[in-house]
Amino acid sequence: MNQRIIAHLDMDAFFASVEEVSTPGFLGKPIVVGSEVREGEGRGVVSTANYKAREYGIHSAQPISIAWRLSQKAKKQGKEEAIFLPVDFKLYNRVSNNILSIIKKYSKIVEQASIDEFYFDLSFLKTYKKAESICKKIKKEVRKTEKITCSVGIGPNKLISKIAAGINKPDGMLLIKEKDVPNFLNPLKIREIPGIGPKTADFFYDINVQTVKDLNKFTKKELEEMLGKQGLRIYWSVRGIDDTPVTEYYEIKSIGEQTTFDKNTLEFAFIFDAFRELSDNVFKRFTKSEFYKFNTITITIRFADFETKTSSKSFKGGIGKKDKRRFNIEVLKLFLPFLDRRRNPKRKPIRLIGVRVEKLIKDL
Repeated sequence: MNQRIIAHLDMDAFFASVEEVSTPGFLGKPIVVGSEVREGEGRGVVSTANYKAREYGIHSAQPISIAWRLSQKAKKQGKEEAIFLPVDFKLYNRVSNNILSIIKKYSKIVEQASIDEFYFDLSFLKTYKKAESICKKIKKEVRKTEKITCSVGIGPNKLISKIAAGINKPDGMLLIKEKDVPNFLNPLKIREIPGIGPKTADFFYDINVQTVKDLNKFTKKELEEMLGKQGLRIYWSVRGIDDTPVTEYYEIKSIGEQTTFDKNTLEFAFIFDAFRELSDNVFKRFTKSEFYKFNTITITIRFADFETKTSSKSFKGGIGKKDKRRFNIEVLKLFLPFLDRRRNPKRKPIRLIGVRVEKLIKDL
């Protein structure tokens, strides 16, 4: 059996890095990309912070209001105030496509996992030494053409290459051969394993499991009894086993949008108008897509206390591109119970809403 050699390229603080090099005067400054800050009153979250901004304690998924306060604290200490910028997907997509083109010069099989992450198959090179040489060339070319850095992991599968790419960020590269996988994984904290999120990690922390080595003490049956199918996935992951192929085309699984309100509210007319705008945007994107119908609608509601609920409905025959009126009615039916005591018994104000269509079916 031929040896698999898979590389994972992960851009460093991608959105913020692109902004930093795209605007004269931004280089070397603390950059925060996300929703509007509005002098500390913004209600969204940080999308990306560059490494200079991270020195202030600012990080992705952090409320933008907290990021602003941390920036002001740094300013009082005599440091540079962070520059807050809105998300510019058009710019980021253009740079992402350029990076994809660079990688494709060296590998015929490239999977774009997200706007700033790429897997590519280098098995044809036969040796890790040649793969490492190619990855150095890719890193150098990305830096030369786009003026930004990336980190690369090389390993026997997608799982190991992804973990390796994150170890030495920013601008790092790490090669893990198959024989070295156990020694590489065992000392890692369990949160380093893809698929182990905060809730799952807390479950393990409660039973004094901190590292991959600790997790390896459990049998397949024990993990399955603890966490079901997720337990089985974890069993294989902590042993570095992953036979997932690198697939060139990324399958879109849903089309959706969400918005955070400036103020928490239960005002019907305001929320109705916001839902209608979201619905129109989502359906418009659906009509322009390669799909001809979808089978499920899902809405998301986040209350003022950050409790988040979803509500879905599936349709046996699906909803097509000429069914906009039906789509709007079904979204409304899902949404209305959250404005009264049916799905909102404590009448909590709402801070975020979202609309998503799922189980998309392609045109034949």
